[in-house]
Amino acid sequence: MQESHSGTVGSVAYRVLDMGSLGITVEVVRTAEETGGELLEMEVEGRPRGFLNQRHVHDSQIERLTMIRGRMKVAMNGQEHLVGEGDSIEIPAGVAHTQRPVGKGSGRVRIEVRPAGRTQAFMEFLARLAREGRLSRLGFPKPQAAADLILQFADTGHAISPPLSVQRGVARVILAVARPRPYVFVDEWDVAAPPEAVFDAVADARTYPVWWAPVYIDVESAGAPGLGAELRQHFKGRFPYHLRTRSVITEFDRPATVTAEVDGDLRGRGTWTVTPTVRGTHVRFDWQVHADRRLLRVLTPVLRPAFRWNHNWAIARAMEGLEPYTQRPDSPQ
Repeated sequence: MQESHSGTVGSVAYRVLDMGSLGITVEVVRTAEETGGELLEMEVEGRPRGFLNQRHVHDSQIERLTMIRGRMKVAMNGQEHLVGEGDSIEIPAGVAHTQRPVGKGSGRVRIEVRPAGRTQAFMEFLARLAREGRLSRLGFPKPQAAADLILQFADTGHAISPPLSVQRGVARVILAVARPRPYVFVDEWDVAAPPEAVFDAVADARTYPVWWAPVYIDVESAGAPGLGAELRQHFKGRFPYHLRTRSVITEFDRPATVTAEVDGDLRGRGTWTVTPTVRGTHVRFDWQVHADRRLLRVLTPVLRPAFRWNHNWAIARAMEGLEPYTQRPDSPQ
């Protein structure tokens, strides 16, 4: 397991970052805080590999490399420079380059970055990725890790190709698929029926196939609704797929509020709030949900507006069916 630790050399503070997946250890000798943001100085020990050897650019920082032990080859502006022990080379801001070890064994290089920018935070993030196993054995970030690097640290350094705008676009899609934002819906309408009848209908999902058709196909429950009651639902929308969920009632306050936690193809929380009015009942449905079925999760970033349209269609069926159902003679008055 890679670890990071702190210590002192004389009166100079440093931080050691172990990145075994990348073949290096980094000692931060002078931090941005210590130099007023002017400089970050660090010494890199080992044999860098993976994405560290790829052609990249630092848009607004000058990088100075001084070999302490070993040799490296720096390529920029169409030329290759062999940097041996005691030699230094400066890479101007905005110049695409590669820096790769030469020969066998590990080396040690001092790197000075001006201005310091966010380079130390970038290095600490790499150490975290290594510690958490988010780098491949070849030294390349896994997709979500790569997306995080691009979106958080492209100002510190980024690959030359594809264009940075494309990299950022792909990164957003990757993270949207991996960590989709929940859908949040709030729907309200009035029903010309007593609050008790409306509450009993929305709280007892076993009635949904009757008044919330054709959305709800089947609902199974061991008993009447109440705190802790568990139900299993089978339903669909306008899209050509069926969904199955399990819900547990976590709040039950008749005839005012009922809340259920939901998991399965959808995961989230739904709350029905019933409020008396002069002409009957005001209904509010708060629905916050994640799409957990793989196909839905993958399509979420692209089809979010369509999913919202699908929800609107489904809730319209509830609005159509709830009032006639609660006005029936056998509904509570």
